[in-house]
Amino acid sequence: MNSKVCVVGSFVQDLAFRTNEFPKAGETVIGEFFSGPGGKGSNQAVASHRQEVPTLFVGCIGEDLFGRGYRAWCEEQGLSVLLEVSPQKTSGAASIVVNEEAENSIVVALGANLDLSPDFVLSALQQQEQIEVLIFQLESNPIATTRGLQYGKENNLLTILNTAPMSSSITQEQLELADYITPNESECVALLKHFCNREYDETFHRLSDDSIREMFVELPVNGLLLTLGAEGSLLYQKEEPPRKVHNIKQGQILRTPSITVTPTDTTGAGDAFNGGLAAGIVRYEGDLPRAIQFATTVAGLSTERDGTAPAMPSLDEVLNRQES
Repeated sequence: MNSKVCVVGSFVQDLAFRTNEFPKAGETVIGEFFSGPGGKGSNQAVASHRQEVPTLFVGCIGEDLFGRGYRAWCEEQGLSVLLEVSPQKTSGAASIVVNEEAENSIVVALGANLDLSPDFVLSALQQQEQIEVLIFQLESNPIATTRGLQYGKENNLLTILNTAPMSSSITQEQLELADYITPNESECVALLKHFCNREYDETFHRLSDDSIREMFVELPVNGLLLTLGAEGSLLYQKEEPPRKVHNIKQGQILRTPSITVTPTDTTGAGDAFNGGLAAGIVRYEGDLPRAIQFATTVAGLSTERDGTAPAMPSLDEVLNRQES
């Protein structure tokens, strides 16, 4: 395989419902149903793949209908996958409810994702000779995630840790091994509480550059790329940037606005951003500001369709939007 981006992480089958308002406790509401492949890892891989960057997804599925359906879908899409199979657990699944404001409420059962083994991940990575960017999340076996990050560091690959969904199992070692972490605002609040014992609200976009630097001085990260939804994103290059990227310097803060969209479903927008970021880094040969702008467009366009992986835009759609 000649993959440039490798995403190690989760597949779950999305079971999604659209309704006007979220049901209250004890209430039943009428809605519409749709289903498709999801999971943060798989979504990010699809987002990168649709930008025509050679991409590999490494994950774990069960011996069941969802797992077989996912293999067939990936083959149809042309997405390269290496999938471990857990005989003990079912494939992951997610219940997603989307309201008329395009907000979502999600419950995930990780299932087989927790059986993704470090040995399988290392074997998969060792088969690849051209990987430039490695992405991980917190929806699969944390030991496999740590070992994959270590492999990336040992082999001078650019590593991205999407700290979602936020979990108490996250370790300082994982943060330090990643070249960039990519939390959203609520995840960032949880990270500051967990590692710095500091309480903050979710208004990062209103803070000055000096306040941002002061806030993150104790957080053990190399670079932080904070996604802010409608407010775009904020990059803080805390330490010396990795050799794989350029046009950014230590201590710099870069704010990138979002694009104007009419969202129908924001589920998976963060995944679209992460996959678009990896693809952008490859496409623009490490020009990080340009890659972030590219990722912003990928994420914005993904919100204008229902679903997660099926909603990821194509390269032509992204380039056309950037040129308009």
